Amino acid sequence: MAADYPGSDGTLSLAHFDPDLDRPHDECGVFGIFAPGSEVARLTYFGLYALQHRGQESAGIAVSDGERIRVHKEMGLVSQVFTEESLTDLRGGHIGIGHTRYSTTGSSILCNAQPILVETAYGPIAVAHNGNIVNTRQLRQELEADGIRFESTNDSEVIARCIGSLHRGDIVRAVQETMACVEGAYSVVVMTPDKLLAFRDPNGIRPLCLASLNGKGTVVSSETCALNVIGARFMREIEPGELVVIDHEGTTNHPALFPERPAMCVFEFIYLARPDSMIYGRSLHAARRRMGQELAAEYPVDAHVVIPVPDTGFPAAIGYSEASGIPFGEGLIKNRYIGRTFIEPDQRMRELGVRMKLSPLRETLAGRRVVMVDDSIVRGTTTGQIVKLIREAGATQVHVRISSPPVKWPCFYGIDMADRKDLIAAKRTIEEIRQHIGADSLGYLSVKGLTRAIGMSRDKFCHACFTGDYPIEVPQDLRVSKFSLEELKPKEPTLV
Repeated sequence: MAADYPGSDGTLSLAHFDPDLDRPHDECGVFGIFAPGSEVARLTYFGLYALQHRGQESAGIAVSDGERIRVHKEMGLVSQVFTEESLTDLRGGHIGIGHTRYSTTGSSILCNAQPILVETAYGPIAVAHNGNIVNTRQLRQELEADGIRFESTNDSEVIARCIGSLHRGDIVRAVQETMACVEGAYSVVVMTPDKLLAFRDPNGIRPLCLASLNGKGTVVSSETCALNVIGARFMREIEPGELVVIDHEGTTNHPALFPERPAMCVFEFIYLARPDSMIYGRSLHAARRRMGQELAAEYPVDAHVVIPVPDTGFPAAIGYSEASGIPFGEGLIKNRYIGRTFIEPDQRMRELGVRMKLSPLRETLAGRRVVMVDDSIVRGTTTGQIVKLIREAGATQVHVRISSPPVKWPCFYGIDMADRKDLIAAKRTIEEIRQHIGADSLGYLSVKGLTRAIGMSRDKFCHACFTGDYPIEVPQDLRVSKFSLEELKPKEPTLV
């Protein structure tokens, strides 16, 4: 996981030792708008604010006035990257795209920030991408053999360079041909001087939706939560394999690829997407409450109080409380103002990481049998620390309930979820995990319970991280590096 390692300046963040480390991380959010007469840069800025949860490493906006494309991007949060001055510099355009990034392919450095701007036979294009391309190495080698030079190390530039190198003279055909070449997960927005294009992989792994702005503009966004902020009206989701083209003539859709096996990432429902978003016409907050209700039915326990691990454990904890009749309470308070630190992270700081992020409420916990609800356990590095924190606050028992199945397999489609050797459920039984985290009992939601909570056929989702059934073939080199349950040991030096 990218967050396990020092940044480009060698510093570490407290995030490396906090509860969020033990959750999957999505790599980015994308936003696009075609709205002549509107301040598209400012509207894109507001949209990115709403998508900040999808990536906190860098942010960027590109705008077009019909002739040229201007880009502003930096490392950091949306609020850090953009100022009134930088937004003023981006005024005057009628098309805009934006991006928030969490790195999975390509390190967390400025050259990998998006949108990516490249010169092509069609003129300049800007590209923003959410997902992960699994045949990046092959495509990059082919493009480099044709003399194309890369400026970054991420797979998003591969998409941009593919578009720029194919079917000269017709950007729509170039995108269609690119979609036929790339394999993996991608929800992408592309901006030319006079067009906004949006397309999605044929499995529909990452979300992407279409909206109307005051009947005069069109908006594309990773999630519906960004639509509410700018007053846009949701129209529909962009279909798997579909290409949408927006210009002065209106909006046209091109079924560029026939949809394959539907495989929306189920973790969008469990954790990744914001709870006030809608996917497949379903409220994510309501689905997460039902996950808690299903969890209570599958793993009941006699307890005094149900508490969430903030913030993402709240909906499932509410549902568990509703179904079990055990009162809901706040037992952990999250400090939201802990960020980057330049203090050397010694062992003492590692031990204090969770304590600096979470504070227990003794009046809720002392003398109580506690049900602690969280959305997932990935590595198992922090759950035990939280259990210990609750016990130290006086809880007599701590029963851990997880509103997703055990994560046993790595993700290759845009979620940073570690190699298989780092996944605790790949190496231990549930009883061994319970002992490892120090809980009195441990229950994971079953795949069947998860399916019932979402209220849709299991066949519409990717469950590969639970089952190992991947909807897109994973290249052998990635399988070798990420599937092993053993630590890779350095080779012994050869004696000569």
